[in-house]
Amino acid sequence: MSTANIRVGIGGWVFGAWRGSFYPSGLPQARELEYAARRVTAIEINGTYYRSQSAKSFAAWAKAVPDDFVFTVKASRFCTNRRVLGEAGESIERFLGQGLSELGGKLGPILWQFMPTKQFDPDDFAAFLAMLPARRDGISLRHALDVRHESFRDPAFIAMARKAGAAIVLTDSDTHPTIADPTAGFSYARLLRAREELPTGYSEAQLDHWADVAKHWARGGRPEGFDYIEGEPPQSAGRDVFVFMINGAKLRAPAAAMALIERLKG
Repeated sequence: MSTANIRVGIGGWVFGAWRGSFYPSGLPQARELEYAARRVTAIEINGTYYRSQSAKSFAAWAKAVPDDFVFTVKASRFCTNRRVLGEAGESIERFLGQGLSELGGKLGPILWQFMPTKQFDPDDFAAFLAMLPARRDGISLRHALDVRHESFRDPAFIAMARKAGAAIVLTDSDTHPTIADPTAGFSYARLLRAREELPTGYSEAQLDHWADVAKHWARGGRPEGFDYIEGEPPQSAGRDVFVFMINGAKLRAPAAAMALIERLKG
């Protein structure tokens, strides 16, 4: 089967500990994105969570990476870290209007991350989802929901996300719930269990497992081994897949991503 629709990457590209371990000694910082984008197939931009960026920056990032590279973009915390999500409209508009469209075809899903204390309120969450547009500046938008409270393990949330066409992020973590139910035409995973004592962050068996999961998703399947909330979902012909090595032992994230990419070539 083709794995061309599976993207594997890291969170950000600026990290001091990667210099001399992932990045060659002496590589100018201005060329780190260019270097990283030729060794992984996607990067999750996390700086947008903390502050707005300029359209000029998005355009420069798009220019620095290969034509088939994809960025996912973490939404501003001002959109998601609020008591009433239904009041986030102005913040959502400000976030979407900062220049994301400069990424063009290199724009992947937008990641909407919620605090671990944020509980599932059906009415309020429905109001939030209704504000997420399907297009912006002529570009189709895809939305991924990174919820981190056990209350979201609710069939009503699964149905709500599926109706909105939004993917629920599968988080592999010791502290956050893992929700594996597919709800969109793409799947999004954030892996947070890397261990520094392992050169690739994950064991051979763990990397084999995640390669198998990604291939199942790409075929439109639902991999075994997860505690699903609902019964068998609607069939899918196939999905785009995004897998990110995010933290745990962040030093190992690039090696973990590259090791997983190698497994997907087979």
